[in-house]
Amino acid sequence: MDIAIGLIGGLGLFLFGMNYMGDGLQRAAGERMKNILAVLTKNKFMGLIVGTIVTMIIQSSSATTVMTVGFVNAGLMNLQQAIGIIMGANIGTTVTALLVSLSLDKLAPLFIGVGVFIHLIAKKKKIKDISQVIIGFGILFLGMNLMKEAVQPLRESAIFMDILSNLNNPFLGILAGFGITALLQSSSATTGLLIAVASGGGITIQMAFPIIFGQNIGTCVTALLSSVGANKVAKRASVMHLLFNVIGTVLFLLILAKPVSMLVLHLVPVDIQQQIAAAHILFNIINVIILFPFSNLIVKAATALVKGEDEMPEEIAKYIDKRLFATPSIALAQAARETLRMGKIVSKQLDLSINSFINKDELKAKKVYEIEKQVNKLARTILSFLVKLDKISLTDNEKDKLVTLMNTLNDIERVGDHADNIAELSMYMIENNVSFSNTAKVEVNDMFNITKEAYGMSLTVLKTVDTDLAYEVIEKDKSIDVTFKTLRTNHIERLNNHVCEPNAGIIFLDTINNLERIGDHSSNIALTVIEVITKKKNKNI
Repeated sequence: MDIAIGLIGGLGLFLFGMNYMGDGLQRAAGERMKNILAVLTKNKFMGLIVGTIVTMIIQSSSATTVMTVGFVNAGLMNLQQAIGIIMGANIGTTVTALLVSLSLDKLAPLFIGVGVFIHLIAKKKKIKDISQVIIGFGILFLGMNLMKEAVQPLRESAIFMDILSNLNNPFLGILAGFGITALLQSSSATTGLLIAVASGGGITIQMAFPIIFGQNIGTCVTALLSSVGANKVAKRASVMHLLFNVIGTVLFLLILAKPVSMLVLHLVPVDIQQQIAAAHILFNIINVIILFPFSNLIVKAATALVKGEDEMPEEIAKYIDKRLFATPSIALAQAARETLRMGKIVSKQLDLSINSFINKDELKAKKVYEIEKQVNKLARTILSFLVKLDKISLTDNEKDKLVTLMNTLNDIERVGDHADNIAELSMYMIENNVSFSNTAKVEVNDMFNITKEAYGMSLTVLKTVDTDLAYEVIEKDKSIDVTFKTLRTNHIERLNNHVCEPNAGIIFLDTINNLERIGDHSSNIALTVIEVITKKKNKNI
């Protein structure tokens, strides 16, 4: 019973420390994480490097692979780019095993103490994030120490040693590694557990190798589960991860296990813990070196296994995916990208609404209605994504950006509503044969051009965070307000002079009122950005 309690408690601390340290590293990386997206679009080799670095930061190859499935599902990368990330993730995950093998258990309390002390006295958020890394590092080794102490009595157990002797069968070793990793959802945790057991004696590097193979296959389970409900391209990405590790395992079992074991023993002649870490590192690096040139074939194999094409329903969200929550900074950047995409869709909707109004085009008005449904769905999807993201640990700057996006999302949706209103007015004109004078048409078109320019500028402000341009939008809105008052006066005069019909007068005033409100929402977007920038500057003073 004591052994079970020690193992469970130690494993729990190990997993918590690893996740806590990874979260701190990720938060400390901050804005740099967003730049990863630009790198992802390069090529497979850059993907390999990025996959390695990201996994080292977030301390989980499973999380990196799940995130990659999310990128593929969101259309951010293709399978050729994804295979590089997946291979890099396998290399990045070896860092934890290397750290664990260094036997820093006795220093664990020191790391925790120093980390907590820094956390308590630090004022800056960045320093607190670094202290979190130190605390997580200490907790990880504290858990490792508990596991090692728990398994010490097993050295005297004949049953346990009999179980270990069965691991000489490589297939049982693979099965054990697969099962434990699939259960714990972490190959690093399995490696830590293996090192803890090995510290008590009874395990050789030949016995450990199949368990390492098995854990690499077991870590694929997380990505496979995450692809449920994703499109077929994303499913292929998760299958590529499985194929890569299965092919590597077969190669090692049939050809490479013996020579690599000899290399490990040559590099680390005595310490079994470091031998296991070295075996884990060599397996993943050699696997990548051998299979990277054949990555195109892995992509083709995954495509052949997951056959068919996706049905192409109308796409709602293109850039956001729940799998991106593993890296909040990237998830936030993608939400901003999705919001801008929605803004551009509304811009098209606005064009169509005025075109339908001036030219009495029924087809364009109906197209506006269709876009409005898409915009409403997209707005709900983005808002739901942002609400869930808000529950994840974010920096103060990221929280400010999240609030900005929520406010902006509402303004963009309202612009779409006003475009829809204009389309409804144009349909009324068509159905009731209402006409405007040429002067009225010119005035509406002129006001529309000013309004469209202000709205387009506000989207640019959201994208570039240009405060000078933001103030230009606010001035443009004031100009729209003046134009609105002038056109209202001119149209009332035309009505009094019987130049326009009474029905036309009501529709005209409703139309320019909708345009004036679009100007207000454009100004709101600019003001929201200005407020965030001002708040950020005040914090830095």
